[in-house]
Amino acid sequence: MNKKVLRLVVVTSAFALLASGAAQAIKLRVGEITIVANGGFAPTKLPKRRNAPIKLYGNARFSTGDGARPSPLRRLVLEFDKHGAVETRGLPKCTRFKLIATTVKRARRQCPGAIIGRGFGTAVVELPEQGPIKASSPLTLFNGPKRHGNPTVLGHAYLDEPVGPVTYIVPIEIQKIRNGRYGFKTVTDFPRIVNDYGSAIYGRLKIGKEWKFKGRRLSYANAHCADGRLQARAEFAFKNGDSIQGTVLKPCAVRR
Repeated sequence: MNKKVLRLVVVTSAFALLASGAAQAIKLRVGEITIVANGGFAPTKLPKRRNAPIKLYGNARFSTGDGARPSPLRRLVLEFDKHGAVETRGLPKCTRFKLIATTVKRARRQCPGAIIGRGFGTAVVELPEQGPIKASSPLTLFNGPKRHGNPTVLGHAYLDEPVGPVTYIVPIEIQKIRNGRYGFKTVTDFPRIVNDYGSAIYGRLKIGKEWKFKGRRLSYANAHCADGRLQARAEFAFKNGDSIQGTVLKPCAVRR
């Protein structure tokens, strides 16, 4: 099945899930790599025209048919529904300098007020003449300094023995776009885990934070339900040149 047909199948399946109201995962396959991904938001009842606070969540699992280590993930491009907004006024910022060579606990102590998301990730590392070793880390997302006038996120992970210690810091810019249904875009360039002897096989994240600023209660992630759904599009690109794109749609209801 070529990639254009595969994208059509994925989008058609997503609309079927929307119609049924099912909160199922999307399954993609490119070459020998299978991706099972899901995501969503809460609450699902939202105002029709004005934004309200939400929390976002997502997860993805990577595998191969023969159990071999997947090709390393190079880039993840996400496009988000235009019926939403990111708010950072009054939110503390963390910098890359504060996170260099930090463990998870130390990083979170360095910038506690800037944490906007938490999760967990697992990689499999296969060094020459050694069997595969799983290595995991809690993931932390920090509100970072603005870039090109846009909000940024600093992703943090720390791997210890048997493949570390090493700290990974990944900057992500939240760009405003005008692309039909989509109004926001992020491009995540993944670090080379143990010089490409490591591959990501699982990750999950929850994003959401509320705080007070000038007497108002603000939320990092916000959305409204203009037409019964919110959607996002993801494109995964791997070291071996394979790439695949899929769309996830989730139903919402208007809050009366």
